[in-house]
Amino acid sequence: MSKVNVICLTPVRNEAWILDRFLRCASLWADHIIVADQMSDDGSREIARRYQKVTLIDNSCPTFNEPERQKLLLEAARRIPGPRLLIALDADEMLTSNFLASAEWNRVLGVREGSVLHFTWLNLFPGMKSFWSPDYDLPFGFMDDGSDHVGAKIHSNRIPVPTGAPAIHLKEVKVLHYQYTNWKRMESKHRWYQCWERRNNPDRHPIDIYRQYHHMYCVNDERTHPVKAEWLSGYEQRGIDMTSVCSEEAYWWDREVLKFLAEDGAPAFKREAIWDVDWLERGRKMNGGVPDRKFADPRGVSDKLVQWWLRKTQPQHARRPIRGIDRVLKTIYQ
Repeated sequence: MSKVNVICLTPVRNEAWILDRFLRCASLWADHIIVADQMSDDGSREIARRYQKVTLIDNSCPTFNEPERQKLLLEAARRIPGPRLLIALDADEMLTSNFLASAEWNRVLGVREGSVLHFTWLNLFPGMKSFWSPDYDLPFGFMDDGSDHVGAKIHSNRIPVPTGAPAIHLKEVKVLHYQYTNWKRMESKHRWYQCWERRNNPDRHPIDIYRQYHHMYCVNDERTHPVKAEWLSGYEQRGIDMTSVCSEEAYWWDREVLKFLAEDGAPAFKREAIWDVDWLERGRKMNGGVPDRKFADPRGVSDKLVQWWLRKTQPQHARRPIRGIDRVLKTIYQ
């Protein structure tokens, strides 16, 4: 049997804050790293070009489009001849470094075509001393057999998951997720998510949108666990910094939210919990000091009360979901 090419598939847009770390880590296990860049303007492309294993391709789609970028990545991977193990990771995700000595990792290189690899997703808290995980594994890997892949608009499976495909659940090697290590950056991204939902799923109730995009405030002590040294030490022994975090005054998602507000009007988003930011002031800074009232907070008293109640009740939502009260509130708050 021919040697399996391990191919990392990664979409990028303005990931300079972590991309160097990601590429240094991925270069230890991947034979090829395909980066689909969506018009980054923060130096991400320049970072990617520094790595010998990287093939940089352009994602010229002007809007957020998961199926389009997944198609680009898959097509590029399938131009590489021979057996292919596809591992689809975002730039803020790293395999745990214990893959370096893991017999399990060596075994998955020999699974049959069409097999889907499921990994535990370790959501790292700020400080990277603890984490929480969803109660299910995620399909990040696929021993390619040429199966078609049709992704969802958002939060899609990244690789083909054919019906009836063999499912391999890894127990030793996991995926470190760095999104929550920079809490302010994460909050900026989740404000954008909420606006995206309002634009693309206009019938979805704002309470459901809130609950989904504030799930990180529901993590209780029972779901929090310490990070094992072996998950980071293999990288650190090779001189890779695994714990520093880059901060910025504002994040690129803020610019995107301002575009949404300018195009649709602030009242279109008054029921989304994005108003912890003074968009009037943020817009003034980005507009050369000129204030623009179209970015002013449009919420009325009822909007503020509902968002206050959601924020207050979110921490207990994981322990005892308050779906009954949510249902009643949905009939009132339309």
